[in-house]
Amino acid sequence: MKITHSGADAFPDLVDRRPSLLVVVDTEEEFDWTKPFNREKRGISSLFESNAIHDIFDKFGVRPTYCIDQCVAENTAAVEFLSNFVSMGKCNIGAQLHPWVTPPYEEEVNDFNSYQGNLPETLERAKIQTITDTIHQAFGERPQIFKAGRYGVGPNTINLLQEFEYKIDCSFVPHTSFHQDGGPSFIGVKDQPFWFDAAQNIIEIPLSRGFSGGLASVWPSAWAGIYDSHTALQIRVPGILSWSGLLERVALTPEGMSVSEQKRLIRSMVSRGKRIFSLTYHSSSLAPGHTPYVRSKEDLETFLHRIESILAFFRDEIGGEFTSLDEIRE
Repeated sequence: MKITHSGADAFPDLVDRRPSLLVVVDTEEEFDWTKPFNREKRGISSLFESNAIHDIFDKFGVRPTYCIDQCVAENTAAVEFLSNFVSMGKCNIGAQLHPWVTPPYEEEVNDFNSYQGNLPETLERAKIQTITDTIHQAFGERPQIFKAGRYGVGPNTINLLQEFEYKIDCSFVPHTSFHQDGGPSFIGVKDQPFWFDAAQNIIEIPLSRGFSGGLASVWPSAWAGIYDSHTALQIRVPGILSWSGLLERVALTPEGMSVSEQKRLIRSMVSRGKRIFSLTYHSSSLAPGHTPYVRSKEDLETFLHRIESILAFFRDEIGGEFTSLDEIRE
């Protein structure tokens, strides 16, 4: 399904704003990414390794948003751990929906149903109700920030988020399609914040993914299509363009992206008037062995180094500032 939106371009004056970077953490259970989804895999031990990364955040005054899923929200120790950060003003709490671990359990567990937008509207509503109520009960406040696990928004998702009075969504991945896996396509959506509706109920603040290289400013939606084309992928067009320096698609994340790649992305986007940047990672990357990106102690050191390096670069070389999802909406 191709994702579109009908809202107006909300922020024509963004180009005059100082570049601003925020951090979103997909705070979730640990599972083997190479194996089928499993409702029984609910471990969250890696979350308790967050102190090391908060030492970095504290140095730069970064206040991340933890978008937590059902496995985290229903775990007393995890709630206590995160509540300590909340009480010190060091983070925000949002909701993330992983359908396969969120009641009610009415659907078959498979790749297609791992995207919440593929579920019947009544079931998607019930699962949003569950994660919303669980977080409300755990933290004493209703979450106002939402992220669809696996970026799996569908045709009913935004209306359901309005129904549950969410104010911010951060599920979109610009220039990216998941349709070959049964998920949504975000090719053609904006890579900067926008309102979904004229009433300005929900603002979308997408993940930062974009292009660098000589062709980066030329029809980005058209170039994004080569990453969703079986033929282009088969003859390695994206790799050839990247190797040549003409075009590379990069996401702002320490997971699988080097410091130099992320710097090129930021420079390219800033030069084209982009001002809001969203850096993301998974909580399960904070301990070796849970994600493909951090398999060893050395990988973890690299992961932390990438985050610190990008924050320093953004502040010292770009002249940017650090913000949060709720501050952007305000």
